[in-house]
Amino acid sequence: MTAARHPAGPGRIVVVGDLITDVVAVLGGPLATGSDTPATIRVTGGGQAANTAAWLAAQGVPVTMVGAVGDDDAGRDRVAELERAGVDCAVERHVGRTTGTVIVLTGDGERTMVTERGANLRLGAGHVDAALAGAPDARHLHLSAYPLLDVGSRGAGLRALAAARERGLTTSVDAASAAPLRRVGATAFLTWVRDVDLLLVNADEAAVLAGGLDPAAQARALTATARRVVVKRGAAGAVWADRASTVSVAPTRRVAVADVTGAGDAFAAGLLSAWLAGAGPRAALDRAGDLGALAVSTIGARPTA
Repeated sequence: MTAARHPAGPGRIVVVGDLITDVVAVLGGPLATGSDTPATIRVTGGGQAANTAAWLAAQGVPVTMVGAVGDDDAGRDRVAELERAGVDCAVERHVGRTTGTVIVLTGDGERTMVTERGANLRLGAGHVDAALAGAPDARHLHLSAYPLLDVGSRGAGLRALAAARERGLTTSVDAASAAPLRRVGATAFLTWVRDVDLLLVNADEAAVLAGGLDPAAQARALTATARRVVVKRGAAGAVWADRASTVSVAPTRRVAVADVTGAGDAFAAGLLSAWLAGAGPRAALDRAGDLGALAVSTIGARPTA
């Protein structure tokens, strides 16, 4: 199954963040700690930024992926996969470093990730600058927040947002993951992403950044930092808020779930492709929900060929 192409073009999007090997285990039952649990296991390309780039390319959107891998077979495989999917890769290779790996345990609509970011921690600000210079037709920069959440790659994440503004690009940030957000703290993170054009958070990330409010109130509260905020709620839909006090709510979707890995990344790609092509909040949320639903219907984080 492949994603349908969006009819209007949003221009080139530069996506900055992690490129990873995913080892996805779809559990056949509850995890039997200290014993064996049957599972369906796949090894494939992953990383929040790389997944979003692949979903954008599947919609016919020109996209450049900016990231880092090790000088190893896994890194070469990960880049080759993206290139075959139609993604332009500005990926630096680091000798002596391994390409990042994530073990994903998924089942019952939830997932748990065990992460070694590897060479992603070596992403450099200079490489981000060079990648942007090599994409003069770029219109928008989308940053997966993982680079911001580790001190080793934080400079690259901050530089990506600053360089995009200098070049007149619009910007978006996906908040990435609740646990590392808690470690760095809401105050620091919101300072780093202040005045981005669009901030995407899931329910857990919204709770970290805005407290235990209802989703619409969380989205409105976060517009003090970002111009537009989308709170992703999985099967329960999504909420959009902006500084003009517009609040839009996408309805609940009921789909058969095979694997939730990459659903948020597909959602982000659908949202960006529609919004940057001129769609309003509700239409953009609908497109995002379509891709998110497509993602959970298959195993793995990327669109199928």
